[in-house]
Amino acid sequence: MPVVSTNTAANSALFYLNRNSANQSDSLNKISSGSRIVSSSDDAAGLAVGEQLKSDISALEQSASTTQQVESLLQIADGGLARISDILQRMKSLATQYNSGTLDSTSQTYINDEYTELVSEIDLIVSSTEYNGQTLIDSTYNQTVVVGVSANHTISADLSGVSANSTALGLNANISGTGDITTIDGAIGNVAGFRAQVGALTSAVEFQSENIATQITNLQAAKSSILDADLAEEQTNFTNYQVLTEAAIAGLSQANEMQSSILSLLR
Repeated sequence: MPVVSTNTAANSALFYLNRNSANQSDSLNKISSGSRIVSSSDDAAGLAVGEQLKSDISALEQSASTTQQVESLLQIADGGLARISDILQRMKSLATQYNSGTLDSTSQTYINDEYTELVSEIDLIVSSTEYNGQTLIDSTYNQTVVVGVSANHTISADLSGVSANSTALGLNANISGTGDITTIDGAIGNVAGFRAQVGALTSAVEFQSENIATQITNLQAAKSSILDADLAEEQTNFTNYQVLTEAAIAGLSQANEMQSSILSLLR
């Protein structure tokens, strides 16, 4: 029934125009931001899960950096112990030569002088083997390292049992007899044990580092599936809404023309 007081067709066209235009804007926002969830109303539950995943990923990325630092720290400790082991091998050679029974006192003095310097060098290496101001092989380093998303995901970087200074190794400052050879053999064995301890801890940290990398990859994939927009799908949606918006504009124009045509009957 033709009426002039209410343009029902225009109102209907305007309603669809507003809805299609809003949908078009929403798709454009998703395309521009690359995010499937632009506002919490898009997917409140998905947003909550996605934000938790982002938090976990951030914590794991920091943990990855931490494990790399711990690996570097342990490599420094092992390097210091390796140099001490080399020195002990030289000291054993000197002690054996000193007690060979074929040297005069002057030659023994020269050998003893080098031996004494090597003992001092061991103590210097122990005091200078450090990371970020913390000495590593003097039994003082013991830290708990967080390597996950929770405070209880930790590794104990405990080097308190590693003490490689001359006193701890039982070394004499001078060669006193054949007993020093036995003492040095014991020190070599102790340092080898220290290196084994550091190596075991390094292995654990490396495995944890690989595990963290795997977790980050998987969590990023999960986050992407929840938060990231499918650009191909959104481009298709945008095109569809664009066509519908243009159709609604055309329909609104036609509805207004219909009203004018009805009024022409009164002329």
